[in-house]
Amino acid sequence: MAAVEFLPREFGYVVLVLYSFLNFWMTFQVGKARKKYKVFYPTLYALESENKDAKLFNCVQRGHQNSLEMMPMFFAMLVLGGLHRPLIAATRKRVFYFGEKKNTEKYIRDRLSLSAIFATPATGLCI
Repeated sequence: MAAVEFLPREFGYVVLVLYSFLNFWMTFQVGKARKKYKVFYPTLYALESENKDAKLFNCVQRGHQNSLEMMPMFFAMLVLGGLHRPLIAATRKRVFYFGEKKNTEKYIRDRLSLSAIFATPATGLCI
């Protein structure tokens, strides 16, 4: 019980994470792309020699993989920042969430720009 008393009162806002909804959305996008481009399990990435739409499918898959790679660092920084400034961490979490969603959408549309590459890490550093 002592650990709960140590946490700031507003720490609940930090714990309320929308990131799982983003992950479900991205998983759904990969599932749709698998059906659309006919890339069946257990194939992780499509080969251009086997599928003419391999690049399009791989963009969707890379967007999801990129987000999964960022997740551990995101949660660690969120918890550490939330111990000291929970309301600021919760606000930055929302900014990160929407930045990650935009980044994934750009991967899916195959219009990856420099802003998408730097948006996610830069937002994470703000936490």
